[in-house]
Amino acid sequence: MIKRHSLLFLLGAALFTLTLAACARDFAPLADVPPAAADPAALPPISLPADHAPHDNLSEWWYFTGHLSDDSVHEYGFEFVIFQADRGGEIAYAAHFALTDPAAGDFAYDQRTSFAHGSRQAVGLDLCVGGWTLAEADGSFAFTADLPDRRLTLRLSPIKPPAIHNRDGLLDFAPYGWSYYYSYTRLDVSGELSGDGGPAEIHGQAWMDHQWGDFISVGAGGWDWFSLQLDDGRDFTASIIRGDDGEVVLKYATLVAPNGVARHLEAGEFTITAGDEWASPTTGAIYPSRWRLVIPDAAIDLELRPVLAAQELDARASTGNIYWEGVVLAVGESGALGRGYVELTGYAPGATALSLDILTGPRTDLCAPAP
Repeated sequence: MIKRHSLLFLLGAALFTLTLAACARDFAPLADVPPAAADPAALPPISLPADHAPHDNLSEWWYFTGHLSDDSVHEYGFEFVIFQADRGGEIAYAAHFALTDPAAGDFAYDQRTSFAHGSRQAVGLDLCVGGWTLAEADGSFAFTADLPDRRLTLRLSPIKPPAIHNRDGLLDFAPYGWSYYYSYTRLDVSGELSGDGGPAEIHGQAWMDHQWGDFISVGAGGWDWFSLQLDDGRDFTASIIRGDDGEVVLKYATLVAPNGVARHLEAGEFTITAGDEWASPTTGAIYPSRWRLVIPDAAIDLELRPVLAAQELDARASTGNIYWEGVVLAVGESGALGRGYVELTGYAPGATALSLDILTGPRTDLCAPAP
């Protein structure tokens, strides 16, 4: 399966032609480097923890979504992602960060880009984009990101082993290239959320997707991506990718058992049907909403309800796209049975599904290389 941003990873669908710029200079398009021909069956298997680190492939991203609460039981959702585009040694980065506060009815986000110091060290995962950082050490991840009025610092430790998607973690996008893809479907999270009231300790659980490979474009019509963490210990993710004409060209899913065993689901083994829609008052995009998920042989029949309708990011200043990515509750006959995230791209009129080739304006890198 693919995601994020999972199939975000249909980001595969993404045009990772980020842009290159010197510090405090305007961005200009990266070199046009087409995917090289390769036989995915001949590629080596994923090797962790080594493959947490950046690769020298055309496109790559590290994607985190999750659910947090503080001591007052105030709940939040978060999204944090770093994208890397490598065009034969020309490397550029973009990052998105968003916080959902259902109780306050608030959704806030920001985006940043970087060229000079995206990777702060030669070995391991240690990235910095415009002052936001992501690193891995001793089997855990850590990131720090901020908005004008809030700063989030988290440590994320896997509870389950990585889910290696789609048989050995390799996706064949021929003739558009290939990709590796794995997820940590449950991470224990602790950290601090700072705001006007000072710092508050927070805890929760999160999801992480990592995808990389020699691909530029896969799903030009956009994609819908779903992730769920159910109260019974199971996790689920699905990707539905569309072509230029809006028809579904790829559809698959992964169901992870409480013990961490992952099972690939073919298109006919599950259905996801939208029962409503939401129209963005700012971009004109009309997104599907309130989905019914049915997996007959797993006894799953749930409605996925957004906690807020307005969870849209206008990322045209970084990755060139407009998309909806937000917190949903999984609800069954007995009430709430879990929570997750949904990502929707390709619904905004005149916006690309994902294109990192149109970054504009001066960018000042706020990250110093690690000593």
